[in-house]
Amino acid sequence: MNKIALITGATSGIGKATAYEFAKHGISLILCGRRQERLEAIKNELSATTKVYTLCFDVRNRKDVEQAIHSLPDHFKTIDILINNAGNAHGLDSIETGSIDDWDAMMDINVKGLLYVSRAVIPQMTERQAGHIINIGSSAGKEVYPKGNVYCGSKHAVLAITEGMRIDLNPYGIKVGAVNPGLVETEFSKVRFKGEKIADTVYKGFEALQARDIAEIIYFVISRPKHVNIADLLVFPTAQANSTTVKKTNF
Repeated sequence: MNKIALITGATSGIGKATAYEFAKHGISLILCGRRQERLEAIKNELSATTKVYTLCFDVRNRKDVEQAIHSLPDHFKTIDILINNAGNAHGLDSIETGSIDDWDAMMDINVKGLLYVSRAVIPQMTERQAGHIINIGSSAGKEVYPKGNVYCGSKHAVLAITEGMRIDLNPYGIKVGAVNPGLVETEFSKVRFKGEKIADTVYKGFEALQARDIAEIIYFVISRPKHVNIADLLVFPTAQANSTTVKKTNF
């Protein structure tokens, strides 16, 4: 597949796994993240397989986003696939005791960051009347769970924005969809619980989804024929029935 994909949050988890999956299929990569050393390490590993370019910036900073996208060399400017993967969860607090700093971080990255990157990339897609945008949502965007309040709100916003994008970009023939994972074993919980030991117990007692599982699904979505657009996809591990029902064994 001779295309160029831009992936945000590419230094770990689903973003990193998607980079490796896309590379296997010959997709050129623009890898974005906040950790330059990780970006370089991934680039060094994948450069033998496909073309790789890295951009180090924080999606929360609108000017940095615009400058980074604008700085792309000519042979990487035609972005065919945008994977809005950068996102995070901070804390698991009841609304009355929640940290405003945590709220800001989630809304700034999960919602505003997605918008900033999309706004920087979409114009060249509309000009060509071609492109595919996948926003990485969450099962938390489908249902709200106790103490999920603002995180769930941010992911509900991602799904609403995705639907709005699909409507607005329909005249240009641009595909837009969301992939919404349930429990995926990544660094996610370590960030959410700020490194506390409870993070190590989140995925115990059942077989969670792995980042590579989601990466394979994302590749499936972008590899469908031109007339097929997977608009919304929800995926759980078998042990998970919804956000609060997970079949666990004793551990």
